[in-house]
Amino acid sequence: MPIPSPHIISNAGLSRNGILEMLAQRPAALRFAQCSFDDLDLSGLDFSSVEFLMCTFAGAQLRKANLAESKWMRCKAAGADFTLVDATEARFCNSDLNNTQWERARLAGALFTETKLTGARFRETATLGLVFHNTLLVGSDLRGLSFRKQRLEQLDLSDADLAGCDFRDTVFEGGSLRDANLKHARFDGADLRLAELGGLSLTTAAASFKGAIISVGQAAEMVGQAGIRVG
Repeated sequence: MPIPSPHIISNAGLSRNGILEMLAQRPAALRFAQCSFDDLDLSGLDFSSVEFLMCTFAGAQLRKANLAESKWMRCKAAGADFTLVDATEARFCNSDLNNTQWERARLAGALFTETKLTGARFRETATLGLVFHNTLLVGSDLRGLSFRKQRLEQLDLSDADLAGCDFRDTVFEGGSLRDANLKHARFDGADLRLAELGGLSLTTAAASFKGAIISVGQAAEMVGQAGIRVG
């Protein structure tokens, strides 16, 4: 069967009531292009399978919204609240999602690629199959998340709170763990040779990286930061 062409709503300033009417009458495929949802209360709305292209959601409230299988491309949603959303199998690409809230969200099978998530909070989220790719997670709160056996490509986790995270058997392809909180994080069998580990002390490395693989250069840098001279 041919894929239906999306019904496109573009360059529109929208209200909650107007959006409710559109969603109630929506066709099989719906796309919002260059629309402003800034500061709107979108809590509980059903945006499942909807596409957003170059839309803005600054300060928007999306608590408990259904975003399953939705697509977000080149959107700006800094400071938006995604608490308790269902974003199962959603796609977020080339977007600015800095300082967003994702507490208790359902993110199974979701993908964030080439996206800014600096300062984002992901506490108590359901993340089976969640993938971050080439994404900024500087200063983010990812406590307790599992990345076990994943290949992490270019994730900047500098200053992130990674306490209790599971990185066992994970391969880091670039990216950074500089000054991250690694308390109780697991790295057994992880390959960290291509990651930036600057700012991590020997004590932290000994506690967190037991069983991990690091390079000779990374080991030498840690020793040097501890003020130890190797002859």
